[in-house]
This record gives sequence, structure tokens and C-alpha cells, in this order.
Amino acid sequence: MSAIFDCFDAAVLSPAMDTNMKAALCRQTLENAVRFYPALREAVIHSDCGTQYTSETYLKAIYKYGILQSMNRTGGRCHDNARCESMWARMKEELFYGRYHTEEMNIEELKTLIWRYFICCWNNRRICSANAESMKKSL
Repeated sequence: MSAIFDCFDAAVLSPAMDTNMKAALCRQTLENAVRFYPALREAVIHSDCGTQYTSETYLKAIYKYGILQSMNRTGGRCHDNARCESMWARMKEELFYGRYHTEEMNIEELKTLIWRYFICCWNNRRICSANAESMKKSL
């Protein structure tokens, strides 16, 4: 699974899936996002230091769209990518752990389950922003 996560409203933009997590999948995710959300041009994109995000394939794609990459290149600090890592952890907790026997599912069943989760639940039903009371308390 590869996705671009909007830090403004917690929505997952243009999720993409394959049986591997290589640079081509990440590039396709980026290209889909720019196609559906042209305002992403010249945005800042956060990622971890995985080889797919440091590959020539991916770097050419972000440069093509004028996107700036924020990445901790020295290791030890994960703050640039913390919100996205939190999203993946939340997805695993809400969707997989103790709910489904994923080891018994085939690839297409898993893809359908994940796709429905992000498109139907995460982006449309899940409360991803603070409510007014918690906003008042934090001020």
C-alpha cells in the first residue's frame, strides 16, 4: 500500500496497491495524486528514508511536479513522517488486528478490504479532526 496523506484534513489521497513496495508504486501514487489534486504541485511531501523514496525513479517524479521532499536523511528522527506512520498504525489496529484472518485471504480480497477502509471509512466516516471542545482546551 502506498498513499499520500493530507496533513491538513487527515484524508488519504490516491491510495495505490501492489504486491511490492517499490519505487514504481510510490511514483504512481504521486502521479495519481497530482492528477486528482493539481494543487499538490509545489507542495511539501514527507516520507521516510526507504529506498523507494530515495530512488531516481521517485526523485524524478517529485522534481517533475515541483514538489519538495522533506525527509530525515540522518536517521533517528521520524517527526517529518510521524502523521503518516500514525495513520498506518491506526489502519492496522482498526482493520486487521483481531478483526480479520488476513493470512487466509488472497491478494485481491486484501486489496478490496484495504481500499474500502480508506475510501469508505477513513476519508468519509472516521473523525480525523479535533472537535470544538478539544480546540478550546488547547488554546
